[in-house]
Amino acid sequence: MKLRFEGHYEELMLGVQLLIKELGIDLQEDGLPVHIEPSEGELEVCLEQDKAYIRYGQKHQFFRGLGLLIQHSRKSSTFHIREKQQFDQIGPMFDLSRNAVLTLDGFKSMLNKMALMGMNTVMLYMEDTYEIEGEPYFGYMRGRYTHAELKEIDDYADQFGIEAFPSIQTLAHLEEFLKWEPIKHYRDTKGALLVGDERTDKLIEKMIDAASSPFRSRKLHIGMDEAEELGRGKYLDLNGYESRFSIMTSHLEKVLEVARSRGLKPMMWSDMFLKLASGNGDEYYDKDTSIPEEMASRIPKDVDMVYWDYVHLEAEDYERVIANHRPLGCNLVFAGAVWIFNTFGVNYGLSLNASDVALQVCKQQGIREVYATMWGDDGNEGNPFAALLGLQLYAEHAYSEQKPTQEQLAERVKFCTGIEAEAFMQLKDLDEIPGSEPNNSKQSNPSKFLLYQDVLLGMFDKQIEGLDLDSHYANLELQIHNKRDKDASLDYLFEVPEKLCAVLKLKSEIGITLKQAYDSKDNNKLRHIAMNELTAIAEAVRELRIAHRSQWLRMFKPFGWEVIDIRYGGVISRLDTASVRIMDYVEGRIARIEELEQERLVYSTVNRFNHKGVGWCSYYYRMASPNVFFHVLNPF
Repeated sequence: MKLRFEGHYEELMLGVQLLIKELGIDLQEDGLPVHIEPSEGELEVCLEQDKAYIRYGQKHQFFRGLGLLIQHSRKSSTFHIREKQQFDQIGPMFDLSRNAVLTLDGFKSMLNKMALMGMNTVMLYMEDTYEIEGEPYFGYMRGRYTHAELKEIDDYADQFGIEAFPSIQTLAHLEEFLKWEPIKHYRDTKGALLVGDERTDKLIEKMIDAASSPFRSRKLHIGMDEAEELGRGKYLDLNGYESRFSIMTSHLEKVLEVARSRGLKPMMWSDMFLKLASGNGDEYYDKDTSIPEEMASRIPKDVDMVYWDYVHLEAEDYERVIANHRPLGCNLVFAGAVWIFNTFGVNYGLSLNASDVALQVCKQQGIREVYATMWGDDGNEGNPFAALLGLQLYAEHAYSEQKPTQEQLAERVKFCTGIEAEAFMQLKDLDEIPGSEPNNSKQSNPSKFLLYQDVLLGMFDKQIEGLDLDSHYANLELQIHNKRDKDASLDYLFEVPEKLCAVLKLKSEIGITLKQAYDSKDNNKLRHIAMNELTAIAEAVRELRIAHRSQWLRMFKPFGWEVIDIRYGGVISRLDTASVRIMDYVEGRIARIEELEQERLVYSTVNRFNHKGVGWCSYYYRMASPNVFFHVLNPF
């Protein structure tokens, strides 16, 4: 499509040039004239009588408007679109701390998609993955960003009017830094800093300077969530017992002093204050939580509180927790989620429904700043590009007073990403299997635990008995394959899910079959499993690993891939051992297979037998074995 810009467009051209290829446009003198001009705040896009105009209030709105112009011109020669932005700031939070650190090219590719969606902010969650001068162990071998890399990300985002800013940790969630013996003087517990120590205070100054200096933005997320261990380690030995609230408010004030002195605008996760105010001290969503006036008076008011909520499906739940925050007296920010946590897929059933409700409540409650988090817990088998349908939902909510329709969402995500909404939605079925609660509302993650569980130990076999998962994954493999579009630049995202289904259609129920054959003393079946079925599974796992490695190295730095590599190697090695053990039994070299003598038990009380889904496991090492992987009491 040929276009010719007129009016006020000079400051937009760097961004336009970056999107020309994705949009399929040429800027030519004989192109469709598009008049560009500022507005009072609304976004307005119009095409009529072979001419068009885009009126925008803020820079980022123009790029959404440009996309809308091209999208709608493909099906209509006349249209008039007017949108009013419902949130001052809307964008994703990328987890760059759990092994998967986006490359610069990967980040820029994501920013291109965000620009077309009309997002205007991005939060970089970095626990220790940014460089601090004089602290060589901070982010050591973890793919940490240099100052220059962060500045390049910021510069690129700014061309689209997108505000990039850092989210760091200044209290807890620092396990990957604090594990190093040479810096043990910073450690209270395995994940929490030793607050009150002068060395820790100096470290935090360096953290804030290193994280904030590459960015134009003066915003800084200082973390401080889930600090339940605070004051219960070395701090307790040195200072005796002190309430976590007192320790936390004292430390927060020190962190804020640093931020204020540098002209920064801080925000923090709100959960610790609500947990400390709840009756049992650890319940974030307690409907009866009430912030005492004495507590509220001690909490600084110049820090924004970020209320995070990823799971609730009823408006009343959000309204209640928002009301619980009000006595804090701080500006309230909301963080929802697109569930790529702890899975190879995306829990779109939960994510889209929870986000629809949460974002409508935020509009009604006057919350003006909203983020979509994409955590990478336990090594990050998933990826944020698979979550683009969820991000599109956030974008469409941001420009509509009402909940966007499914048709609107589908049209927009196809235009902005090149991928059909239905193709993205298939990723939910990696986990939303027979036996799941509707929309996988209980967050089962069988795509991960069925891959990693040991075939001889069958840790999750009881959870999935009778569900015919081999057929489920065989059908899903075919559906994913048939929905792929080789001409789409993001088609490669579906290679790993397709290959995973090829594994799980063979492996998901093999433990059940193996145990049945052993219990019935069917040696012919056991021999066939050992010589044929386990060999086929191992080959499918090798193909999955190769596809996953290619995908990882295309979007992430190499650091952290070794963890996934080792996991695949573990699956293949255990398949080999299982084959050897079975053949030793069949051929009479051993009298029994002890692992198969054991009764199969449910993994947890969270299972389909009490309507809690087919199970959830947060950690690879618990999926792979019930035995000891490491001992943490004295890691040195």
